[in-house]
Amino acid sequence: MKNLLRLLLLLCSALIFPANAVDLPDTVRQALKRAAIPESAVGIYVRETGADRPLISLNADVPMNPASVMKVITTYAGLEMLGPTYTWRTEAYAGGNLENGKLQGDLIIKGYGDPSLNLENFWLLLRQIRQTGLTDISGDLVLDYSYYNFPAEDSGAFDGKRYKTYNVAPEALLVNYRTSALHLFPELQHGEVRVVADPDGQYLNVQNHLKLTQKKCGDGGVHVNIREDIPQHGQVTVGLEGDYSAHCGPTAYYVSLHESSAYIHQLFTELWRQLGGTFNGKVRRGVVPKTMYPVSVYQSPPLAEVIRGINKFSNNVAAKQLFLSLGETQSKGSGYVSPNLARAGIRQWLVSKGMNFPELIMENGSGLSRKERISTRHLNDLLNAAYLAPTMPEFMASLAVVGVDGTVRKRLKKSVVAKKAHIKTGTLKDVSAIAGYVLDHRKKRYAVTFIVNHPRSGGARPAMDALLEWIYTRL
Repeated sequence: MKNLLRLLLLLCSALIFPANAVDLPDTVRQALKRAAIPESAVGIYVRETGADRPLISLNADVPMNPASVMKVITTYAGLEMLGPTYTWRTEAYAGGNLENGKLQGDLIIKGYGDPSLNLENFWLLLRQIRQTGLTDISGDLVLDYSYYNFPAEDSGAFDGKRYKTYNVAPEALLVNYRTSALHLFPELQHGEVRVVADPDGQYLNVQNHLKLTQKKCGDGGVHVNIREDIPQHGQVTVGLEGDYSAHCGPTAYYVSLHESSAYIHQLFTELWRQLGGTFNGKVRRGVVPKTMYPVSVYQSPPLAEVIRGINKFSNNVAAKQLFLSLGETQSKGSGYVSPNLARAGIRQWLVSKGMNFPELIMENGSGLSRKERISTRHLNDLLNAAYLAPTMPEFMASLAVVGVDGTVRKRLKKSVVAKKAHIKTGTLKDVSAIAGYVLDHRKKRYAVTFIVNHPRSGGARPAMDALLEWIYTRL
């Protein structure tokens, strides 16, 4: 009887404390104590890639908000569901007779959610249209956003900061993330700060009231005041006020000021003229007739290249666009995608991989959400699957290298783990997280997930760094 009880106790211990698992490293525990973060608010899971049992497991099955670490699910799913060579198309149509370089009608542009249609790529798109021989457009610019089938989002819904670039809502035809750059150049010879807006056009009015000073850079400050001029729809006035130190050198402020159609209109007009074309029309939204064929189709860079910007620099807008594209696997020829189709596609893909994540909640796939949830164990399962997948090289190359680039370029630069870890970071109010891989001193690679959900989460970085170093140096 005693032997039977002893056997049962051993079996229970094996379930509660997996073999080979070790206690939380003292350096990590002490760092959490110094930050006043209770271990109950922390989820950690560490295991060697390919192994069945964890090295460390703490609250591993508790659903937690991962912040931007959620992007690792979106990007890995993209590589497998769409393929690393997948590209997004943007189509141009002639809405009238096109003869001798003159279009007697509208130019129609239809988007399919390209997350990389930045300023340079939009210029390439227009140059490609010009190469068809089209020069003069007598009609308007018509923009087709119909590939996304869901209500327009409020850009300020997340935190009330509607002009912040990270809050730009996804759109089927999203150009340059609807971002305007306000470049500041201190000019000592004139005793003033020169301001250059890019793009600049009829919808933007910049009022420069900055005072150039010789104060230490960081003293004083620039205040950006934004006012939408209701009498003229689409017009935005930006007032720059305060002190700007000459010691700061050139800098730039990035804001999202305009509604999409107005933004594309002013950018298109400027670039089309630079390319030698003529256009004096207006802009409006519309839908391409099904009987039309495109005169030009622009293809984005491949997905494997796009996800490097998403993960290394935590591009929320691009992540949302990619998330929606995952709905293509469920669209069944409907001609549109939606958040629900994307979620259904991801669930089906996870099942096909033998991964059941019942606690998983994906709102937009970027981590810029208060609703998204996953456990550190399941997040680690996904990292382990990604490491063993054919697309591992593309996926790992998208993660920031500690002490080298991306969001961790200044982190642990002089540590033994510098250049040895590929990490995705995540930060929100009350949330701090990391997920990725560490190559230890014995050339063994470990998948690590570490999430903190607590009001003092901003102080968790030393504990996370300590864990990365411990993984690298442990005997």
